[in-house]
Amino acid sequence: MDKTVPLGRVKGTLTPPCSKSYAQRALAASLLSEEPTVLRNLEFCDDTRSALRCIETLGARVEQVDPTSLSIRGGLNPRGNRLDVGESGLSTRLFTPVAALCPTPITIDGRGSLLKRPMTMMLDPLRQLGVTVRDNGGFLPIEVCGPIHGGEVEVDGSVSSQFITGLLLSLPLAESDTTLHVHDAVSTPYLDMTLDTAERFGIEISQRDYREFYIPGRQRYGATYFSIEGDWSAAAMLLVAGATAGEITVRNVSTLSKQADTAICTALVRAGAAVINEPDAVTALHRPLHAFEFDATNCPDLFPALAPLAAAADGVSTIRGTSRLEYKECNRAEAIREEYGKLGIEVDTSEEDVMRIRGGAIHGARTRSHGDHRMAMSLAVAALRSDGAVTIEGAESVAKSYPRFFEDLELVRV
Repeated sequence: MDKTVPLGRVKGTLTPPCSKSYAQRALAASLLSEEPTVLRNLEFCDDTRSALRCIETLGARVEQVDPTSLSIRGGLNPRGNRLDVGESGLSTRLFTPVAALCPTPITIDGRGSLLKRPMTMMLDPLRQLGVTVRDNGGFLPIEVCGPIHGGEVEVDGSVSSQFITGLLLSLPLAESDTTLHVHDAVSTPYLDMTLDTAERFGIEISQRDYREFYIPGRQRYGATYFSIEGDWSAAAMLLVAGATAGEITVRNVSTLSKQADTAICTALVRAGAAVINEPDAVTALHRPLHAFEFDATNCPDLFPALAPLAAAADGVSTIRGTSRLEYKECNRAEAIREEYGKLGIEVDTSEEDVMRIRGGAIHGARTRSHGDHRMAMSLAVAALRSDGAVTIEGAESVAKSYPRFFEDLELVRV
């Protein structure tokens, strides 16, 4: 689907979807609890639906209470031997160790760009934990057969924290205690979200500097009521739209959240935007913007939101952490360089782990989302300051995380 976004100013209030990162973690924990769980404020983007399919396949009984609430009774009792994770990287790395709790073979498979994303970081640790693993050269599909055991295991955390999340949520049900030794952990705020989710279900996990995690075995997930907070990755796009093209208030978010992408507020302030914090809302207002420096190593999903901010700023902005972008829905560093180049914005990725963006006039052009939901939203936000309409090929990709993004953007146009 093509979507054309014209120049325009924005002003208004929006509520983004729920955090799909929290939603997927909460769905996994609900599966592992044999007591009832109620999840509220759910919105069913593609990634959340992927997690929902996984827990139902693995035995959860799910009842929709109202359009945004689910009642879930968990308990591992697989109804099938194949998990369809769609294009969700988190569901893949989260539900592979969860499936490994089961003593029967289960295949984890996906589609699209996910089939090209490496899963090698999961293989050796799972085998060390007693799981039989059959892999496809380090890529999906992967077959696991448990049960997963405890013990001591080393995990490479340099590529993604998602697999560590899967281990942290599954290993409390192992027969033995486990110590995870994690090397070079990245995206540590996402691990905080995992620990927070586990704690809400009554699970005890201790950790030291994100390098060592101790997980007692034979624990039980308890009943809980969990209202999912708003998604800061989506909020970041909306706040950048406000900072570059007017004023936007985002509701159901708090800067006290454990989500990594709250860091967008730091970038906005460094760029000269006005940011107003309230207990359950954040407002970004346009002011003259200047170049900024920002390290996105622990919040790589912010790169697509930082790109239109830097493009609107006077001077050359420096953003670090591009090494985290190669294995997303696309190579986001290259996609940003290519697509923003079409808009007349110079993006330099020649230095290792660094992106430099020279702000300037944004020109109308025909662009591609590269099948990446965040790229589609990024280009739409940039278009608000263009001298002509920006057409985005593959705009339907926003369904992965924010299905109503374009409708919401229209609501705040003035």
